[in-house]
Amino acid sequence: MFAEIITIGDEILIGQIIDTNSAFIAQELNKIGVSVVQITSIQDDKTHILKSLKDAESRADIVLITGGLGPTKDDVTKNTLCEYFNDHLVEDESVLQHIENIFKKYSIAPLLQVNKNQALVPSKAQVLPNEFGTAPGIWLKNNQTVFISMPGVPFEMKHLMHNQVIPKIQKEFDRTFILHKTIITYGMGESALAQKIEDWEDNLPKDIKLAYLPSLGKVRLRLSTKGKNLDYLEEQIQSQTQKLYSLITDIVHTEDDGQSIEEIIAKLLTQKGMTLATAESFTGGKIAELITQMPGASAYFKGTIVSYATEAKINVLQVPKAVIENQSVVSAAVAEIMAQNVRKLMKTDFSIATTGNAGPTKGDSKEEIGTVFIAIASEKGVFSEKFSMGAQRERVVQKSVYKAFEMLQKEILKF
Repeated sequence: MFAEIITIGDEILIGQIIDTNSAFIAQELNKIGVSVVQITSIQDDKTHILKSLKDAESRADIVLITGGLGPTKDDVTKNTLCEYFNDHLVEDESVLQHIENIFKKYSIAPLLQVNKNQALVPSKAQVLPNEFGTAPGIWLKNNQTVFISMPGVPFEMKHLMHNQVIPKIQKEFDRTFILHKTIITYGMGESALAQKIEDWEDNLPKDIKLAYLPSLGKVRLRLSTKGKNLDYLEEQIQSQTQKLYSLITDIVHTEDDGQSIEEIIAKLLTQKGMTLATAESFTGGKIAELITQMPGASAYFKGTIVSYATEAKINVLQVPKAVIENQSVVSAAVAEIMAQNVRKLMKTDFSIATTGNAGPTKGDSKEEIGTVFIAIASEKGVFSEKFSMGAQRERVVQKSVYKAFEMLQKEILKF
């Protein structure tokens, strides 16, 4: 079974917002055995919408549309759907009542006719109630293709997908199973990794596909298969995964169940009842930022000191000036003292410290641009590692952040 996603809105095409809706919808469809064959972003324009609907119908069983359902004149999706389906708009009483209730409860602004018009839906459509907004979802069928239109507001769309769209697709369509197994590796580039597992890859069954997904500091290996027999698919994937593990035990990090490495670390710290602090220099608080984006982080993360300037390392983290003068501010000694002292200051089980030269100039450092030191401290002691992360500033920072998480995870697992 195949689906196509169409996102409508000039704001996507001019780069004003990032289309996160398509990624979410594709993930949810994949979970229930629906393969996405194409994702298209188009203007909020009748001609473009009509052409996209026709093209999508020629190749997909389900077409999911987001955007263009607002109350203003630039939102033309509903009228265009009526033209495509040779239909007309009618007022849905239940939607109108829902809109009136929302304005009574949450708005001090008067309910205008333009707001009431949100209750107008194509007469042939099945209405999908939108609990969190005024624009309902719409389910229409033309020949053998189902068209589903949803608001572009992400939290409204997600609620509709979980509570209306996915259950209805599962009920009305016979689907295959789609399985993915993703293994995350660290410390080896894509080309070297491909060479390492070449013989195994060449002998994969024809119905199992392997994809390499490289990103800063890591490579994801994704095994994919689909079919009608779930038990057989799971057995095949598990068998090939075990063979792969035997080849990459030195670089494997974890299986990817959709969790980021910072989420995995958060889970480990929570399970063990342990805590973390950070002392960041060139990473500028990026490690702490990723940690604190997660709800409940205060249970295991006690704080950070962003000692960007050399003076802050001396005055706040108590790094001896003599050490900096003798070893350089970018050095193993400085990183380790930073880690030890922030751990003592915050009274935590673990700490991370970063010092490095991200460029574009050397600053106070004697080291070359791209040289970084990352230290981890715990009750067992402190250690650091030196890395050369390249010459591009943003990449140096991002790669270092994930390397720090990788080092920390390995250390936590020792306890």
